[in-house]
Amino acid sequence: MTAPVVDCVLDARARVGEGAIWSQALDRLIWVDIPAGEIHRFDPATGQDVVTSLGRPVGCVAETTRGTVIAALTDGFFEIDLDSGAESFVAGPAPGRLDHRFNDGTTDPAGRFIAGTMPLAGPSDDDTSGAVHVLENGQSRPLMDGFHVINGMAISPDGRTYYASDSYAPVRSIWAWDYDVTDGAISNRRLFFDTRAVAGRPDGATMDAEGCYWMAGVGGWQLYRITPRGAVDMTIDMPVERPTRIAFGGTDLGTLFVTSIRVEDDAAQPRSGGVFALTIPGIKGVPASRAP
Repeated sequence: MTAPVVDCVLDARARVGEGAIWSQALDRLIWVDIPAGEIHRFDPATGQDVVTSLGRPVGCVAETTRGTVIAALTDGFFEIDLDSGAESFVAGPAPGRLDHRFNDGTTDPAGRFIAGTMPLAGPSDDDTSGAVHVLENGQSRPLMDGFHVINGMAISPDGRTYYASDSYAPVRSIWAWDYDVTDGAISNRRLFFDTRAVAGRPDGATMDAEGCYWMAGVGGWQLYRITPRGAVDMTIDMPVERPTRIAFGGTDLGTLFVTSIRVEDDAAQPRSGGVFALTIPGIKGVPASRAP
């Protein structure tokens, strides 16, 4: 395969660009800058990027059927009107755990918003308090815990497999679970991919229409396509060291958009913190589910 052209479509200089999802309703890429507390709406057709500032860190978002988003913030799940900036509290994921923030999330085919937390102070060897919470019908419930830096959440196109990873350097693993979309239950945890086999640690992820898992290799200057059997069948070199999240978008879901982390004073990656785009012939994504 000829190496795809990777373009910086938005030189955002984001501190920690993350959380990218494609809105088919808006024809926009929705993404966040976690520590800046910003939700962005990027229009690839015009290059316009509209920012909604929230005033505290935002880990990830899910689009709703009402044209709003649910934002996973340090103080809980909030519904946000991106045009007005109005916020409405939905649920608290972990009462009394304001020393944590959300880091990554996804939606399942039933519209559940699954999101995970990590310590605000950052990961450490003896702190595995990162936890996954599920927002369903306006209520938050715990799903599991025991993570340093939860990441890489995705649901297979058939809704039967749930993926998540831990980015912490001594762990750097991706796991898979059997998923029951009727009640959101998980079972049969197993190792899906040990990222010591590649240069990058596991960061944000997405699925393509063929059921392959796409991993942003933070720290490794690369993206990886991993088959359902856990084998890397495609490696994409990136112009930035720290790609963070991948989302398929565009009218045919044939464009891969990639967010990244800003690295100061590095002439080798002047567009770090930007949003990048590439296309690979024959590879398309699946529509992101929306929360009710």
